[in-house]
Amino acid sequence: MANRDAIRELQTRLASRLQAARSEGVAVAWLAVKAGGANYLFPLGQSGEIFPVNGVQTVPYAKPWFPGVINIRGGLYGIVDFAGFLQDVCQRPRTQPAAQDLSVVTLNPALEVNCAVQVDALAGLRGPEDFVSYEPAAADAPEFFGNQFLDSAGVHWQEINLRTLSLFPQFLSISV
Repeated sequence: MANRDAIRELQTRLASRLQAARSEGVAVAWLAVKAGGANYLFPLGQSGEIFPVNGVQTVPYAKPWFPGVINIRGGLYGIVDFAGFLQDVCQRPRTQPAAQDLSVVTLNPALEVNCAVQVDALAGLRGPEDFVSYEPAAADAPEFFGNQFLDSAGVHWQEINLRTLSLFPQFLSISV
């Protein structure tokens, strides 16, 4: 139970920092998340709100990476298990099972897709100053992969263009 409280506290702090960054124009550029043993960066301008995963209603005949739908503030959002999606659609390895206390990041309402991306863990906010180098996505990477970044600790981060992801044909096709 203490773990859930700590996650809720982290989500609250991140939400307030996101709001402050948007209103103050701070140079924070990404929400850092972990999924399937890998590190990803979601652009703040394409990200929405962060919520714990609870009350998921399963959808019959859906792909394994689509666990169901969730009610968020009175709206119905489809949930995509991001690591599962990458494993199934893009043949990206999932090196770790999904975490126990999952979170979802909704897509920005401007993208006009009622979708939430399920991640294993939140890793805070990142800006360009947090990285020592970057390079373009690999030639064989999915079209929604942006730049690859390396931080000062030697950890690799993959930027995900959520707008391009939301238009990706396989992302929009959840039926088996």
